Amino acid sequence: MQKKAIGKINSIQTLGTLDGPGVRFVVFTQGCNLRCGCCHNPDTWDINEGTEYTAEELAEKAAHYKEYFGNDGGITVSGGEPLLQPEFVTELFKECHKRGINTCLDTSGSLMNDKTKELLSVTDRVLLDIKYTNDEDYKKFVGCGIAAPLEFLEYLNSRNIPVTLRQVIIPTLNDSEKNICLLAEIIKKYPCIKKTELLPFKKLCQVKYDKLKIDFPFKDLPTPEADKFRKLQEILEKLTV
Repeated sequence: MQKKAIGKINSIQTLGTLDGPGVRFVVFTQGCNLRCGCCHNPDTWDINEGTEYTAEELAEKAAHYKEYFGNDGGITVSGGEPLLQPEFVTELFKECHKRGINTCLDTSGSLMNDKTKELLSVTDRVLLDIKYTNDEDYKKFVGCGIAAPLEFLEYLNSRNIPVTLRQVIIPTLNDSEKNICLLAEIIKKYPCIKKTELLPFKKLCQVKYDKLKIDFPFKDLPTPEADKFRKLQEILEKLTV
């Protein structure tokens, strides 16, 4: 008998509306290979923490909420970084497909290998973060170079996997018109990108850092001004029509 994959899970949100199309059952996996300065989930970093589930157990939990998903909703696996547990997420997505549940992967796109490709073969949509548009900021504030997510995006495009591209707008770091123009160039290059979301930097996660007694790197940065944030959204829309 094949051994069942076991996943390390940080938390579950049963009726999420911010992590992919429609209403979704959102699974936050444990473990992350990056250390983004704006990370909202520092409690997910340590892969040795979390609660263990089998793929079948989680798929059954998701199926209980299927009536709320409608035509667009389904399951989203986020993190942390789900690509650190590719065999488990692959099995979970297969179990969800058996139950007629749409699958969505929320990732930094920083890991690409055969196991990742197998996971993507059962993934209906990807939420991909392009955190910055230059290599220097990526290495300084994320922990990998920009080449990794762009190569990931290239593969998604080659497989025609629908992508929602997302970027958190952080004042003083990427809230410039230049950044938006560079982001627009990326968007226009890859037809697989069906939607783009700019998200305002927030500091609600400070309480998590305080609880863990670790420093929040971006604690002194301001949140975006509404007017400027709206202007950046308008610029991006005009450039990508």
